[in-house]
Amino acid sequence: MEADALNEAFADVFAELQRGGVLEQFRFLGDGYLVAIDGTGYFSSSNVRCENCLEKKSKDGSTRYAHQAVVAAMIHPKLSVVIPLAVEPIVKQDGETKNDCERNATKRLLKRIKKQHPMLKLTITEDGLSSNAPHIADCKEHGYHFILGAKPGDHSHLFEQVVDAGDQSRLHVIRTARIDKKGSRSETQWAKQVPLNKSNPDLLVNYIGQSDLTADGDIKSMFSWVTDLRVTAETVLEIARGGRCRWRIENETFNTLKNQGYHFEHNYGHGKKNLSTVLLILMMLAFLVDQVQQACCPLFQAVLAKLKSRRSLWHRLRSAIESFVFQSYQAILEAILTDRCRYRTLPP
Repeated sequence: MEADALNEAFADVFAELQRGGVLEQFRFLGDGYLVAIDGTGYFSSSNVRCENCLEKKSKDGSTRYAHQAVVAAMIHPKLSVVIPLAVEPIVKQDGETKNDCERNATKRLLKRIKKQHPMLKLTITEDGLSSNAPHIADCKEHGYHFILGAKPGDHSHLFEQVVDAGDQSRLHVIRTARIDKKGSRSETQWAKQVPLNKSNPDLLVNYIGQSDLTADGDIKSMFSWVTDLRVTAETVLEIARGGRCRWRIENETFNTLKNQGYHFEHNYGHGKKNLSTVLLILMMLAFLVDQVQQACCPLFQAVLAKLKSRRSLWHRLRSAIESFVFQSYQAILEAILTDRCRYRTLPP
């Protein structure tokens, strides 16, 4: 089975969410949406392999075979729910002998999203590996805005320009007096229209930096991004929140899949060509359905709140299905919520 066909199911679910008005809560900076993109590995072995496996040779001469993927998910600074939009496997392409890479897979992913959602106004947020001229060009080609991580070690010229902006009184600052009970505060700076790097002096971006400070003024953490969004005193904090919530694709998506009962990295079957990728996308679709339930279903929300974790919920679901006959999925959740599944036979 070709894996591409399964990716259409993400668009089908998304269309239902649009029709139901669920996506209104995901609005970001007016009428747009925020989408996080990141890559992850989900299979690695020294002996199990297929023709699409990525290959990595170690210094001792051994070879490891792996599968990775790039995932796009709609996120929002105020929501813990994420909505997966698409999955792009990082695999050897037909006729190629060289490994695929995250950069090429992300390029294909952006094309897929644009094809499935041509009218959607998106802002793409990613980590520091993405803040380069070719990737920014890809985002602009599809009409997408961007909030991309930018670290001083990777962008020395950019940060020199930011320092110069400060010397010329072009670096704007907003200070938030108190952000927690300990008296911590934040300081957000921004500079407009600075060159991304020496190699691309005509590629001008807006810089945003945010520091969290203790009550004594010591720096606890620092974040910095480049963006093409219009940065003003009214928008800078919301843009920074958008950049900081990028971690949700790691914590709320990858971490959940790997540690909350989905067993994302378990080899359920590798096959000779597409099986590993097909199973990956099926698991991501299952995760999407669970996220939709968490966003829209009061019964699912109540059961999850009662059991505290998804891992406990999956355990109780398996136990209930193995032990009893139910007329509907709703009946299963109601039985778990009311503890009727603790009986050997369900009471009337």
